[in-house]
Order: sequence, then structure tokens, then C-alpha cells
Amino acid sequence: MSLNEVYITNTSLFLPNEPVPNDDMELYLGYINGKPSKSKKIVLRNNGIKTRYYALEKGGKTTHTNAQMTAEAVRELFKDNPEKLKAIDLLSCGTSSPDQMMPSHGVMVHGWLPEAEAIEVVSPSGVCCAGMHAFKYAYLAVKSGDAVNAVAAGSERFSASLRANNFDEEAHKLEELNKNPYISFDKEFLRWMLSDGASAFHLTNKPNDEGLSLRIDWIEGVSYANEMETCMYMACEKQADGTIKSYLEFTPEEIMTKSILSIKQDIGLLSDNIVPLGGRKLKKIFEREGLTINDIDYFLPHMSSEFFRPKIYEIMSVFEDYIPYERWFVNLTTLGNVGAASAYFMVHELFKSGKLKKGEKLLVLVPESSRFSYMYALLTVC
Repeated sequence: MSLNEVYITNTSLFLPNEPVPNDDMELYLGYINGKPSKSKKIVLRNNGIKTRYYALEKGGKTTHTNAQMTAEAVRELFKDNPEKLKAIDLLSCGTSSPDQMMPSHGVMVHGWLPEAEAIEVVSPSGVCCAGMHAFKYAYLAVKSGDAVNAVAAGSERFSASLRANNFDEEAHKLEELNKNPYISFDKEFLRWMLSDGASAFHLTNKPNDEGLSLRIDWIEGVSYANEMETCMYMACEKQADGTIKSYLEFTPEEIMTKSILSIKQDIGLLSDNIVPLGGRKLKKIFEREGLTINDIDYFLPHMSSEFFRPKIYEIMSVFEDYIPYERWFVNLTTLGNVGAASAYFMVHELFKSGKLKKGEKLLVLVPESSRFSYMYALLTVC
């Protein structure tokens, strides 16, 4: 059976509301226990983010669900010809912040698209790699001929879980016990890192008749969970031996007073491992594909923080060469860390920038710290 070439023929982006500058973050997320954060300035100084987007009004009222934002991104793909939305035969949606545990995120997105037909819908779970898993599923479906017009999407709505009211019970409990009423850094750290939004790709087996397309040369992934313990986690608590205790094993009171449902990060484990492990698989892929650093015209690494920029640069030493910063394309500073959507955001902005020329190659790298997974993709402008 011959396999199809697969092309990204359009990309889209949906950002909720207006950009939120650093000084205004707590006007949206709130003050935990009524007190300004002690760690906010330190985290922001290191991550380099200047603005981000929240699906919230000031005061914390929700303006959009994750599913609604994703549906708007899908709709945006076909704004010039809305009838084409009826032709899609696969919807593949990745996120780490679904609005509910059940039904799946993908079918909720489909529910906000009444103009679409009855189609196959998939919802890969995970963290930052979830959007890339959705992308790969759509790619493989078109490549095999199982789908002709597929939509892949990545999205996040982290802001709902970052609001102060999710932590107030823990802070009050600490105060009652005459302890420091500030929540631990592993919980507060991510309040100043994460952003909301959605983005989507239209994938098909033919390039655009006019204008540019992106041919998908390959998408690959790897997990190191067999050798690494959990680093980023939610709805559970990490134990002293590195294992995870599920929220299902806590009492309702403990869930509130220990902020069990919050997103947490083992910062020490992250800093020591996230970058070195990312280079291991990439070197093997390059050797197999006969690629060198000089073949890459644009490098799109998903970074949670500008802190990792020089560290990612250094992992290129495994190739005995480096991708110079002038060939990097990153929009973390203006859009924030949008997890499963970040790779989509970078590809979208570059695709719409007018900078691309036929024959150029884009290397996408997405690390996921949850238990150290990575996704890689090579796209060629055509």
C-alpha cells in the first residue's frame, strides 16, 4: 500500500481576551490568602514572559472554556470558506487542562461545532506533548488514507486552576497551625508560567494550489518514564519514595487543605534532566535521517522559560555543532507557556509571517516534564 504525503495547508490561533502584563496577573488570578506573592518576581525574572492570555476577566470570572476556545480555533481555519468545515473527517484535540474528566475534551470541542458533520474524534491525554500526539494521530490518519481532511488542535485553559481560591483553604490551614501561610514553591511556581489559548492545523494529502504549505516529513516521540520519576503532576501528591498518591486516596478535606488538585512541579528534578534527555533521541533521529544541523532553517523549541534557552543551545553539542539563535523561532515572551498548544502557536506564527520560503525546513521540539517525554517533528515548506 502506498502512503500519502501529508501537508499542513492552514493554521489558526485563538487567544482569549487581551494580553495580561506581569503587573496585572494577580488582578485576574487573585491574591492567595489576600497576600501578594513572594515568588512572583523571581519566577518572572527567570522565565522572561512579559504578557500572557487568560480566559478570565479581572476578578477571576471565566470567559471561555477550553472546548470553546478550541472550537473557535478550528472554525478560524475555515473562515474564508465555512462550508469546508463540513468536509473534515477527523478531529484530533490534545490538551492537559480539559474542562472535565469525562466526556473527553475532543467530543466537547465537537459539540461546539454544530456546523461539522458526524466524524471521528480523538483526545490524546498528557501534558505538553498531548498537542503533538493529536498532531501525529491526524498525520498518520491522512498518511494511511484513513482520513482526507483532518484537523489537529492543541489548547490549554490553565488559568481556572491557578486562581487564588484553589489555594486559600491550604493557606488558611497553615495559618491555623501557626505556620508560614504561603503555599509551597512547587505549587506557586507554575502560577507565573502558564497561559491560555488554542491553535489548530488543517492536514490533507495535497498541498495548497496557491500559497505555501508545510509537508510533514516525520513526527517522533519518546518517553523516559521507565527511568525517571514524576516531575510535574496534578490531582495527586508525590511521596517521599517518588511514587504518586492519587487524589482518590485523599479525603475531601485533605483535597482542599493540601491543594491536591493544583498543578505542581519538582523543580530540582526538572532543572537537572529536562534538557539533557531531550538531546538523546534527537541525535538518533538525525543519524537515521542523514540530517545535520545545517539542514535546519528554523528551530522551534517549546520552552517553559527563557532560563532553558542556553541549556537547549548546549544540547546541540551532541552534534558537534549548534543551531545559532538567529535560526530559532520562539514566542514565549509574548504568549506565555501554553503547554500542549505552544508548538502550534510557534508554527502558526511562522507560517503566517511571510518569512518562509519553499524548501526551508522547520524542526519542532516539545519536551514534557511530567515524566520526561519528548516529541519531535520536521516540516518542509513547499
